[in-house]
Amino acid sequence: ALDAENEAIYRARKAKTAFRAEILSNGDTVKQLLARSRYVLYRRPDAWSESQKERADLLFEKYPKLKQAYNLSINLSNIFEKTTDKLYGLARLAKWHEAVRQSGFKSFNTISRSIQYHYQTILNYFDKRSTNASAESFNAKIKAFRSQFRGVRSIEFFLYRLTQLYA
Repeated sequence: ALDAENEAIYRARKAKTAFRAEILSNGDTVKQLLARSRYVLYRRPDAWSESQKERADLLFEKYPKLKQAYNLSINLSNIFEKTTDKLYGLARLAKWHEAVRQSGFKSFNTISRSIQYHYQTILNYFDKRSTNASAESFNAKIKAFRSQFRGVRSIEFFLYRLTQLYA
């Protein structure tokens, strides 16, 4: 859509005529709709303001594939937010994977494959609803600490300093 509008602007300049962009019902041009809808797509539908709802309706009416992709991402989010049972989570993830396969979106295939390969450890999330975020955070702190001193000469002293700072 952006390329089409840029091409239309180029043709209008070449023909020495004024370019008039299509104005949608909410007052946006198509280019503005796409630019302003980015933040709409980051939020859940129940958190949208009235103008965001109107913008989303226009966007999804004009680009139905975008609506399908948005729904896939919201459905995946719902699985992790609302599922508390491992078995039910596995079934919902399998249904989501099938929906991704049927949609034909290549961008979702990567996450779908990752979930398939690691489903046993991912399903552990539904037991206690905990992730490995704290371990990843601590690992990042260790890497930052190591890079601050440009490497480690003595592993024993490095571990000693880590325990003094973070234990």
